[in-house]
Amino acid sequence: MTTPRFPLIAALALLFAASPALAEDTNAMASPMAMDAPMLAMALVVAGSLEISNGYTRATLPKAPVGGGYITVVNKGTEADRLISVTSPFAKSVSLHDMKMDGTMMKMAEMPDGIEIPAGSTVTLAPGGLHMMFMGLTQPFVEGQSVPVTLAFEKAGSVEIQLTVGAINADMSTMH
Repeated sequence: MTTPRFPLIAALALLFAASPALAEDTNAMASPMAMDAPMLAMALVVAGSLEISNGYTRATLPKAPVGGGYITVVNKGTEADRLISVTSPFAKSVSLHDMKMDGTMMKMAEMPDGIEIPAGSTVTLAPGGLHMMFMGLTQPFVEGQSVPVTLAFEKAGSVEIQLTVGAINADMSTMH
């Protein structure tokens, strides 16, 4: 099955916009929080042998249909686990995706079997790689607020987290 190019291009543009000019244009739409103020990082959440941290998302434009979500999962156990699904009241659906270079083209693919978290390993969902894809946003992601998310793991079960919303061009280095 092939993905239409326009939605993919639009999704990539929204997820990976890093232009300072774009960030400046969105200041008026951002929360009253100063753009230079450090964001508070998501609190560490433990589910079974998993430690979930560094959860964040990027602010979206008011009518954006999609957004991305990012976390770090450390498996302190002796058995692998798997992130099998994600839900949020802020989106009609959330799926797990991976982005990889295919020659000179970046391609995004859904991961219907989820994301494996090997025993004794750390898996990072970050821009340009593994990530959560929020589709059919029910409201914009506003800088300084948070997005409630429920992660379902094969062995550790379900856990609720709050993704901190950073600037439209946020990355882990800006999410203190």
